Amino acid sequence: MNHVAEITRTTSETDITVRLMLDGSGHAEVATGIGFLDHMLTAFARHALVDLVVRAQGDLHIDFHHTTEDVGIVLGQAIAQAVGDKRGIRRYGSAVVPMDEALVDAALDLSGRPFLAWSVAFERDKIGEIDTELFEEFFRALALNGLMTLHVTQRAGRNAHHVAEACFKAVARALRMASEADPRAPGAIPSTKGAL
Repeated sequence: MNHVAEITRTTSETDITVRLMLDGSGHAEVATGIGFLDHMLTAFARHALVDLVVRAQGDLHIDFHHTTEDVGIVLGQAIAQAVGDKRGIRRYGSAVVPMDEALVDAALDLSGRPFLAWSVAFERDKIGEIDTELFEEFFRALALNGLMTLHVTQRAGRNAHHVAEACFKAVARALRMASEADPRAPGAIPSTKGAL
């Protein structure tokens, strides 16, 4: 399986390059200009066990929306490219991640049918300088461009940092499970339709 992808996307608002190796070791080199997003993407790489390089330049003088959403778009495109026709992978993944008082579960299907179900509430508007509403935008962009069905559900939590971190780690762990080789079905498309 060729689980490697590199995508560059340039618009009038952002210039983003993502390099991704799904069968990695958790190494990350991330520079988006948004400190908390860098922290989350580094945690994402570690818990998904992917090697990830993200280089983003965006119109941060306006706000963080375009850069955050566009990083989600390009990372999603890289995931879709890296899994290819999904031959030999598990396809489904799920994880429940506690982060102190916070508890988040994520379930995903590398189905080719993009959808995000987001049930997460933040008790404050910002973490550092980033608006907490942007996390939903990031994961929507990730799901739609990664061609995955993704459910992210908060079960508990009041601390916004903990809730956000649990979201990224849960999705990472679910992606790791879904994209791993299935030793019982090597080379098989994980669908009765024969294609995804």
